[in-house]
Amino acid sequence: MKTLLHICCAPCANQPIEVLRGDGIEVSGFWYNPNIHPFTEYRSRRNCLRDYAQTISLPLIERNDYGLRPFVRAVAEDIEHRCVKCYEIRLFETARQAAEGGFDSFTSSLFISPYQNHELMRETAERAAHEYGVQFLYRDFRPYFRAGQDFAREHGFYMQKYCGCVFSEEERYLKRNKIIP
Repeated sequence: MKTLLHICCAPCANQPIEVLRGDGIEVSGFWYNPNIHPFTEYRSRRNCLRDYAQTISLPLIERNDYGLRPFVRAVAEDIEHRCVKCYEIRLFETARQAAEGGFDSFTSSLFISPYQNHELMRETAERAAHEYGVQFLYRDFRPYFRAGQDFAREHGFYMQKYCGCVFSEEERYLKRNKIIP
């Protein structure tokens, strides 16, 4: 089975890649994250992934859309519920890429994070799979989260401090400085 794995970053991807390969699945990576801001953050995550993919011979498809303005336009009406738009933007594009690229299925490294809304991501991915006629391969990678983080630290990966969008960075800053009531 050939699976396209949407990858948000190398620290989140290392364990899903290992698990999927261990299941005999032929994995290719897909970098598409127009939600990540500022550009320096985007570049750091992308470049870390490029380096890692090369060391493990992971085919990597890149769609380099640094999309600050389109992303902000997409979430501006409802910033508090922006995650659903973020999931839609990335998972629908992954499903499209998988269908057009002849993959049997798709999934995402986002499913390793205990901080993401798994049910919302799963529902979004299932809608994308239906729209593009490609299978969504669900795996709950959360049990591997700590191992993935440890692996990333051991290998000197760039480790981000927030989800990716400028609004999650703002929330991190406000919480750290105890500004949020």
